[in-house]
Amino acid sequence: MTAATTLADFTLPGIDGWDLPLDRFAGEVVLIVNVASQCGLTPQYAGLEELFRQYNDRGFQIIGVPCNQFAGQEPGSEAEIQQFCTVKYDVTFPMSAKVEVNGPGRHPLYDWLIGPSSLAPGDIQWNFEKFLVGRDGKLIARFPPTVAPDDPKLQQAIEKALAG
Repeated sequence: MTAATTLADFTLPGIDGWDLPLDRFAGEVVLIVNVASQCGLTPQYAGLEELFRQYNDRGFQIIGVPCNQFAGQEPGSEAEIQQFCTVKYDVTFPMSAKVEVNGPGRHPLYDWLIGPSSLAPGDIQWNFEKFLVGRDGKLIARFPPTVAPDDPKLQQAIEKALAG
């Protein structure tokens, strides 16, 4: 088997029980965010949805990746997470089922995003860490959890990727 080289090489389990093959986002700019429903940063869902709606018609996607590895802040089932995101934040961007982003059970997507050969290696520090992937399926940038969706650095990186 050859090593994964682009985002399109991965499939996440979907929050709805169906696979979420990431090759469906080929040619788009994608922001991957590990999310949690009971975190101090959870209100970032509102800003992420705003980003998604602002840029989606230009070929921009967000993939929310629930993870319960940080202080147990995503304890719910997939159905509970989906309901929370829909009711509280009107989230319409794609979401995966819960996955691990660190450690031996880490999903292969995160091996690619943060592994030793990554542009931005090193374990995920907390919920709402963000990874920007370009239209070519390659990682462009990594943003720490404290970089909010409305942060000019993030928005400028998205704009540049969309224009490129």
